[in-house]
Amino acid sequence: MRTAVKILGLFGWMVLAFATAGVGAAASVTAGTFYAELARPSWAPPAWLFGPVWTLLYAMMGIAVWLVWLRCGLSAGKSAIALFIIQLIANALWSWLFFKWRLGGVAFLEILVLWCLIAATIAAFWRIRKPAAALMLPYLAWVTFASALNFAIWRLNPNLL
Repeated sequence: MRTAVKILGLFGWMVLAFATAGVGAAASVTAGTFYAELARPSWAPPAWLFGPVWTLLYAMMGIAVWLVWLRCGLSAGKSAIALFIIQLIANALWSWLFFKWRLGGVAFLEILVLWCLIAATIAAFWRIRKPAAALMLPYLAWVTFASALNFAIWRLNPNLL
């Protein structure tokens, strides 16, 4: 594969990852204000932390899927790449459920599905390219934390969520 194709591939996968971020961000326009209104557990991070963390995680996701694509292309890696795309869709959906539609319980159930999809993606990536799977581990860790936070906030705010 030529270097130009590799670079264009990286660009394409990063665009897909950050487009997902954009879809989620569209639902999160008022997230900062809403987050400030919520009762939160003492271990909840400050609102400003979410942007930098997610930016890093989306970059790592884009690089991870690119590494899989480099190794086997779209046809040989279709199952792993399909899982990756499905988990991206679930990722974007969570912001709509929680911030836009304020469905805390549904968002919690959906984030559990997202966690399973990420774990399945990591397993699929592991069989193809271990560094790609490793790049997804911080994302899984963050979603694990976010799941607990989602649950705690939902329980603490029955009138808002």
